[in-house]
Amino acid sequence: MVLSRVCDALIPVAGIFCIVLLSSPLMCAGIRSFPNNVLFGFSEAPEYRNGVDCRPRGSSSEPVTSCDASLVHVAMTIDSEYLRGSMAAVHSVLRHASCPEQIFFHFVAAEFDSASPRDLTRLVRSIFPSLNFKVYIFREDTVINLISSSIRSALENPLNYARNYLGDMLDPCVKRVIYLDSDLVLVDDIEKLWEVEMPADRVIGAPEYCHANFTKYFTDNFWSDPLLSRTFGSRKPCYFNTGVMVMDLEKWREGHFREKIENWMKLQRTKRIYELGSLPPFLLVFGGNVVPIDHRWNQHGLGGDNVAGSCRALHPGPVSLLHWSGKGKPWARLDEKRPCPLDHLWEPYDLYNGRVKVQHDQRQEQQLSLIGYSSNFF
Repeated sequence: MVLSRVCDALIPVAGIFCIVLLSSPLMCAGIRSFPNNVLFGFSEAPEYRNGVDCRPRGSSSEPVTSCDASLVHVAMTIDSEYLRGSMAAVHSVLRHASCPEQIFFHFVAAEFDSASPRDLTRLVRSIFPSLNFKVYIFREDTVINLISSSIRSALENPLNYARNYLGDMLDPCVKRVIYLDSDLVLVDDIEKLWEVEMPADRVIGAPEYCHANFTKYFTDNFWSDPLLSRTFGSRKPCYFNTGVMVMDLEKWREGHFREKIENWMKLQRTKRIYELGSLPPFLLVFGGNVVPIDHRWNQHGLGGDNVAGSCRALHPGPVSLLHWSGKGKPWARLDEKRPCPLDHLWEPYDLYNGRVKVQHDQRQEQQLSLIGYSSNFF
């Protein structure tokens, strides 16, 4: 298998991780084989069921709603450009979850994307027939006038700022949510991340990287201003990546953190204080006040930097989540036949079949007639 060959190449740097990934059984009660049909370019995913130790729901006969207290809530954005990555991320969450039926996905879709929210709902349901989820419409005019230019045009997409508005969009009964970017996969049970303790004075939790040069995330205009440079006061801010966060939405709403982030975005429009997109306002508001989560939950930067998107290796230590933040995305590099070694660890979760795939574990070639998805379907 390709994954086996990649693992051989990565040992000893990531050998232990690869061995665990290849040898550990799926943490689900029952799985059926992949169906043969292809829907809008995507295959239907296997169906994952709860294990025997999962918490029972109040009434298993009633439809699951977002207010069910037994649920693990996950929020993600979903659009036509990153749809393939989003579906792979969902697949990875379900595949490694001990209680996949108790995960509720909140998908935020752009109002003017080529794929309408209604069609995205149908598409997700066709790929994951048993998934608990809801699609929300994000009105781009909510934030479009607050967005400033960035070092990479993709960072200016209004949907990148949807995480700022989760407290407003999600039902008030949803008091905690895990926010995940679309360019990642989990290789561990998401319930472990869900159970991170959040002290009373903290609103978000994320892996922090205190060795990073924090000053580079802001311009000289920021650090030379006598008032702005004192923003962090006695706080000791560290860089954190907003692509993986545990968010206490109850405290978020009570503390009016959306407005605090928007205030920094308004200042950015008049006085250039940072170069990146949606990250710096989070650093300004929460830097130094983040619940530090184990680094294993965000092995980020696998997409390289924001310019070249070159290959990168894993950070030292155990791995629960692989994140292709940066310019390079695994599906694009795989399609271009120029994958980085770690891109092959993303491939097993890919459900897209809009092109002919060669099954690496078979000797014979198969001629497939596949239906690709395009804007015509949306």
